[in-house]
Amino acid sequence: MLVSLEEVEPLLRSPVTGGRLKRCEASLVDEADTSSRFAFVGHAPVLVDFDRSIFSPGDLLDGQAVSQVARPRFSGLRSRLKRLLSPPKRVTSENVDEFIRLLLRDNDNPVVLVVGGGTVGQGMAPLYEHPNIRVLALDVYASPLAQLVADAHQIPLADASVDGVVVQAVLEHVLEPQVVVDEIWRVLRPGGIAYAETPFLQHVHEGAYDFLRFTASGHRWLFRRFEAIRTGVCGGAGTQMLWSIDYFVRGLFRSVAAGKAAKLSFFWLALLDPLVPAAYANDAASGFYLMGRKSETSLKPREMASAYRGAQA
Repeated sequence: MLVSLEEVEPLLRSPVTGGRLKRCEASLVDEADTSSRFAFVGHAPVLVDFDRSIFSPGDLLDGQAVSQVARPRFSGLRSRLKRLLSPPKRVTSENVDEFIRLLLRDNDNPVVLVVGGGTVGQGMAPLYEHPNIRVLALDVYASPLAQLVADAHQIPLADASVDGVVVQAVLEHVLEPQVVVDEIWRVLRPGGIAYAETPFLQHVHEGAYDFLRFTASGHRWLFRRFEAIRTGVCGGAGTQMLWSIDYFVRGLFRSVAAGKAAKLSFFWLALLDPLVPAAYANDAASGFYLMGRKSETSLKPREMASAYRGAQA
């Protein structure tokens, strides 16, 4: 369940100095630098160091933190079509169940930070619905589901303050993913668990706010300071083909609608994902997942070649 901002206020820190924050009228003030104030947009404080962010004060304060990209809502027939084009992934559901099990094994009432939590990610509903899990979400736009408007390059939380972190379909949208993953490591308590889903072979989405992709090996190196609990493919070669069909047709006909229609015609390709052996899927996947436990040791560069699990071994 979502926690209240008041409940997590003791965990909040300035994204500029790392100092504690206190309420002062309609803003939060940095105790280390009282001239530094962070305004609210609606119910959420905007905790962003604008000197180090891709976003400007005009984007998030003057613009009331409206999302910089369109986020359409789907209902009725459109919702059913979207579900057909992007069906729930069984592996995500299984991973979320395991994530919850591990969290509750270590703590009766764990706090989970969702990075990019402006919407409930695919397969993540059980996390929000669990009565014993306290969900704290941040995003770079205002949302009823996000208690904080913040940039994940400077997560505005104290060191070792949360039990788990979810970062689903986010790391491709940040300029410096290693900085973000290091921040995730920092805010996790000793032994805390991170769960990430990140694309590999997907085309540009969210326009100007899409920057990077990762192979399975690159994804593992990104989380090298985590002990891997589970890693694998989320969205295989068939799902990846749907991306290519969509973007090829939309480019050929200069039409997003044409691309979506073509993708709908070939929706069945995603159903073939389980038929592709894991090693081949590793080289041709739409995306990868990693569930890892915060560790005090790190993978070494010389270990990375042996970590490869693709068909070209």
